[in-house]
Amino acid sequence: VQLQAFGGGLVQTGGSLRLSCAASGRPLSSYVMGWFRQAPGQEREFVAAISWTGRDIYYAESVKSRFTISRDNAKNTVYLQMSSLKPEDTAVYYCAATRFVNSGNYPKPTSYGYWGQGTLVTVSS
Repeated sequence: VQLQAFGGGLVQTGGSLRLSCAASGRPLSSYVMGWFRQAPGQEREFVAAISWTGRDIYYAESVKSRFTISRDNAKNTVYLQMSSLKPEDTAVYYCAATRFVNSGNYPKPTSYGYWGQGTLVTVSS
């Protein structure tokens, strides 16, 4: 599966953005999807993940109640709605996919075999 993330940009503190991740090559419904981010000089970190049907959803503590992950398998797209953005949310955001993952391994980047190219989110103070 090929993934393409888009929707990043420059936003002020407290603003909102919606990222999208479009999949091609195989049906998105076959994959668990995740969003990760990487700030300059830092390791890639988990943001959110969603199971095949959307029944199971996981968030990093730092984004819980501010970000919402969702998926539309008919459109082969996963979304990350980000609200109440903070300067510390500034990073390149990546979407990722995996066919199978145990519940405890959703946050691990090594659990995902397919990655999009990333989209930059910059939150100004």
